[in-house]
Amino acid sequence: MKQSVASKKYQSVGGSRICDESLRQFVGYNLKRAFNTLHSDLVLTLRPFELRMITYTALVLIRDNPGLRQSQLADALAIERPNLVVIVDELERHKLVSRKPVLTDRRANALQVTQAGDQPCEAATNALQLHEQRFLQSVDQQAKQTMLQVLKLIETNSKS
Repeated sequence: MKQSVASKKYQSVGGSRICDESLRQFVGYNLKRAFNTLHSDLVLTLRPFELRMITYTALVLIRDNPGLRQSQLADALAIERPNLVVIVDELERHKLVSRKPVLTDRRANALQVTQAGDQPCEAATNALQLHEQRFLQSVDQQAKQTMLQVLKLIETNSKS
């Protein structure tokens, strides 16, 4: 049975009320809406560190995996290798990472976070932890753990 317009759920978009109830049944739609909200604030959170989500992610992966090759980083970020060069160039330009040739493979570069990159990486991580706490303040620890497990399952299922 069709619901009346008065009983439908609405969201406010640009001053207009738009019914999105039919879309709210889809996990992907809800994930995208939540991501958009988180991402908008994340951009502002990372701005003082002159980092974007992708450069921050690359920086943390390099910090946590010293000597990581560029090809490995591209795979971890699920991006094409030529696109990675732009990201590494940006991090190197800001003196956050360095590239060193791999002794056993002259075509490959090993990545390292520089001494100058440690502090901004740590400060950005702390800022993002606060950012996440703000958005998840009404979510208990059990629900957060369940959400993380579900998100990992979605990712795993996409690969099978």
